[in-house]
Amino acid sequence: MTTVRTRIAPSPTGDPHVGTAYIALFNYCFAKQHGGEFILRIEDTDQLRSTRESEQQIFDALRWLGITWAEGPDVGGPHGPYRQSERSDIYKQYTQQLVDMGHAFPCFCTAEELDQMRAEQQARGETPRYDGRALLLSKEEVARRLAAGEWSPDRRHPARFVLGKAEQLAEHPGPPGPGVAERGIHRRSPSRK
Repeated sequence: MTTVRTRIAPSPTGDPHVGTAYIALFNYCFAKQHGGEFILRIEDTDQLRSTRESEQQIFDALRWLGITWAEGPDVGGPHGPYRQSERSDIYKQYTQQLVDMGHAFPCFCTAEELDQMRAEQQARGETPRYDGRALLLSKEEVARRLAAGEWSPDRRHPARFVLGKAEQLAEHPGPPGPGVAERGIHRRSPSRK
């Protein structure tokens, strides 16, 4: 029989949020009702705002509510690490695998280029979205940029999922859909908001 495993993954960027407590209570009770385990993971990918003090406040608030966890950053466990920022080696491997298989592609855009793209779209009254420019690069240009070290799965440039054909992307005026996902599968640059 499979063990029920639920989790909460709060972001340690300030005071604990009532929504974190609500979801933690729900998931904890569900796991306990089914003889399962409740897991705590810390979503500390916002390196500019995440602090160990906020993380400790999360631990303290959950314990104050009577919630304990079978696995987490402070207690360990077999499926760690439990801080998102410490899992980057795992993500690098799978990011490269997705790119190699053609299910994702490297985005060479800088944070500044993406900010400019977003601002131009908003100025035209459009919903901001990634326009797919990296997907439309030639194989030769991609190879040149990769060889130049402009992207690798261990850098803070995203890889984006391939959801459809490049031709559809150029014709699609709306929000992300047939082209590429708005959010990358890899960490966002720390300079992006």
